[in-house]
Amino acid sequence: MRWESSLRSGHNAPVSEQQDARRWVVLAVGLLGLIAGCASQYGLAFLIPALRTEGLSLESATLLVTAPIAGILCTLIAWGAAADRWGERRILTLGLAVAGLAELFAASVDHPVQRWLLLFVVGASSASIHAASGRLILGWFGAPERGLAMGIRQMGQPLGVGLAAIVLPSLALAGVGVALAALGVACLASAALIWLVVRDPARAVQTAGTASLSPYRESFLWRIHAASGLLVIPQFAVTVFAFDYLVNALGWSIIDAGALLAATQLAGAASRLLVGWWSDRAGSRLGPMRLVALTIGLSMTSLAALAFTGASVAVAALAFAAIVTVTSNGLAFTAVAERAGSRWAGRALGIHNTFQNVIATLVATPLALVISAAGGGPTGYALAFTAVVIFPFAAAILVPVRSEEAQVPG
Repeated sequence: MRWESSLRSGHNAPVSEQQDARRWVVLAVGLLGLIAGCASQYGLAFLIPALRTEGLSLESATLLVTAPIAGILCTLIAWGAAADRWGERRILTLGLAVAGLAELFAASVDHPVQRWLLLFVVGASSASIHAASGRLILGWFGAPERGLAMGIRQMGQPLGVGLAAIVLPSLALAGVGVALAALGVACLASAALIWLVVRDPARAVQTAGTASLSPYRESFLWRIHAASGLLVIPQFAVTVFAFDYLVNALGWSIIDAGALLAATQLAGAASRLLVGWWSDRAGSRLGPMRLVALTIGLSMTSLAALAFTGASVAVAALAFAAIVTVTSNGLAFTAVAERAGSRWAGRALGIHNTFQNVIATLVATPLALVISAAGGGPTGYALAFTAVVIFPFAAAILVPVRSEEAQVPG
């Protein structure tokens, strides 16, 4: 399969049955790596109640669980450039292996600063999964299937967070270190599986005349990056604080709260798959993305209003928000990869995820301060949810739908 012919025509070159089976195996194994990596990067919020039990304040616990995100934003572009040069298999294996070792060390220390530094390394190394796994999809799948394939790939984050919701609270009853050790083992196991199974797709021959042309000469990619960054704000407001909201503000047990949020993450994974399939059929990534952004805005508006009332229906609004706020990522990721092309895909996806993770690191602590300033009860969480309502509507305006050159599957 040749990348450039696929990107220009919107179709795959003919593939044998063996090649067709291999690309789906590559996708499945890459998904497992994403699940393990995303559980370590974004699933630590389910340890906040345990960390508070161990004596940390909400602000300190929030700072600790977002350490991997801070690590991610420092290395994403470098990992993307490395994948462009040396291939996806090596980069995925190396990043996840180092992350697994760092997480095992983090499990063995108790000092908050030492643990923060090690979790920072977890994020900095596991960041390889974002750009490299996206390049695999771009290389192995043509445009008529790419939205669906990328939707499957993008299921990794909600599935990873959902797995964390189920597993981490129970493991943390024996100590936060036990939970971190389990995540480290998962990263190491997925690294070994990727090395054994994944093969890089065929690459287009690079010529000097085209290699230097940057897709960042125009505003298209910048607008997608900015819109996705804005959509991260409500996503992380819900991801980071939903569990603590249910447990400490509404009095839910950690088991029930974890089960509910795990179910929402599974539904969120399915929604990414659905919108990816929808974008293939529509021949557009950004039209669906704008509609999803507007839906996110409406869901956060409902959640904020109901959280103020203290009504039990606020839990239903929280569950819906947890599902819909994770839905748009695959659409933006696919649009970025397709516009960047094979020579720039790793770097462009690295830049895209850097935008998202820079925003993510800036969201949690200010919202934690808002919650604490209001006494930590339901009103504080309602204020936090209210503070992020405007951002998905702004994102919908930024999505460059009109300048998208839709490729209608033939």
